[in-house]
Amino acid sequence: MEVCVSNDTSTGFGEAAGGWDTAVPGASPKYRVDPDRRLVSVKFGKRLSESEIAAYAGSLRANPLFDPEFAEIVDLRAVEEFDLHGAHMMNLADRIDPFSHTSKRAFIVRSVEQSHSARLYRIVRCAKENFSSFHSVEEAEEWIGV
Repeated sequence: MEVCVSNDTSTGFGEAAGGWDTAVPGASPKYRVDPDRRLVSVKFGKRLSESEIAAYAGSLRANPLFDPEFAEIVDLRAVEEFDLHGAHMMNLADRIDPFSHTSKRAFIVRSVEQSHSARLYRIVRCAKENFSSFHSVEEAEEWIGV
C-alpha cells in the first residue's frame, strides 16, 4: 500500500501528482495524507478485499500525521472485483475503520457495483449526512470543502 504525506494542494489523484505510497510495496491501495487540507485520498486497484482495507487502515493509524477527523476521498473507479461480504463489511465498520463517525467520506464510482458497495458501507457504518458518492474527484472535493 502506498503512502504519501503531501502539502500539495492538487487533487493528488492524477498520475503526475506522484508521491503515492503503499503499506505493502507494489500493492493496492495507494493513498496520500494531506494534513494541510485535513484530507486522505485513496485509490483502490482492481480487487477490493477486507485484508487490503485492513492494511490501509493500519497504515493510516501508524501515520503520525493522520487524524481520525480528516475527510477521506475513496476512489473505487478501478475496482472490478469486490471480495467483501456482510460479515466483512460489519467488521470493517465496527473494528477496522480508522476514521471518526463525523468524518466526511466521499466515494468516487463509475459502476453500479461500486455505487452499491459504497452505499452498503454507508449503511453498516450508520452514516447519513457525512457519506456520499460521486463520479468525479472535483465533485467529491467540492462536497468535502477542500
